[in-house]
Amino acid sequence: MQPESGKVVIVLAGRFAGRKAVVVKTLESDRSQTEGPRKKGQCTRVLIAGIARNPRKVTRAMSKKKVEKRSAMKPFVKFINVNHVFPTRYQVDMDLKKVVGEQALASTDGLRGDARVDAKKALKRVFEERYLNQKDVTSEKKAIGSNYFFKKLRF
Repeated sequence: MQPESGKVVIVLAGRFAGRKAVVVKTLESDRSQTEGPRKKGQCTRVLIAGIARNPRKVTRAMSKKKVEKRSAMKPFVKFINVNHVFPTRYQVDMDLKKVVGEQALASTDGLRGDARVDAKKALKRVFEERYLNQKDVTSEKKAIGSNYFFKKLRF
């Protein structure tokens, strides 16, 4: 079962293992045309956007400047095999397709160079805006998913 767009997943392998991410797009490619014994069959990949460094805890006693600093987060964008993500029951209503960019979604080889940098900057703005304005989420189910997404994974 492929995770649909907007689903919160946990990355299981690689540099960002143990991090939470949101599925932006699911891509299926047929590799039956390629040569070699291991290159046959279907390969499903997902484009994910996640948080590499989570926001830290804030309290009411902290100043605005300190809250802003502690709310900073570092995003990542990555194409990953669907076998290396663990879908959760949570959904997020952030529309990240516009943020990541159409050329990134259209390409099959992934994000390169300036496109990746621009996507990360845009994601950082969107994530921080949503984190600071979590009360504006309309659906209760999406609000719970958004709250879960921005918390550090405890295991």
